[in-house]
Amino acid sequence: MKRLAVLLAMIGGAAQAQTVAERLNDYPTAARADYVFACMATNGQSRQVLEQCSCSIDQIAQILPYDKYVEAETVLSMRLTGGERMAVFNSAVAANNLVADLRRAQAEAEIICF
Repeated sequence: MKRLAVLLAMIGGAAQAQTVAERLNDYPTAARADYVFACMATNGQSRQVLEQCSCSIDQIAQILPYDKYVEAETVLSMRLTGGERMAVFNSAVAANNLVADLRRAQAEAEIICF
């Protein structure tokens, strides 16, 4: 009976650890790959740059939840489009905060990885 209790406690702990790991790794592989491809296009096509760019997205993922990353990237993309309809993305406080959070995460990742 005691072994069963220990086994159940271990299983419960493993399930909890998996949930924590999932929360820390909520960026889809395709999103990470897109970031690495763009980073390498900007910084070079070497093995060292691959490792630095991979490190960079891993650091960003630790700082910024994926949904906030997507929102910030969307704001930045919309700002590039221009026009009257996109003016809201240039002046909205929430949008500016999202972009600022992404920029801070990118700056920290650059310091750590490059």
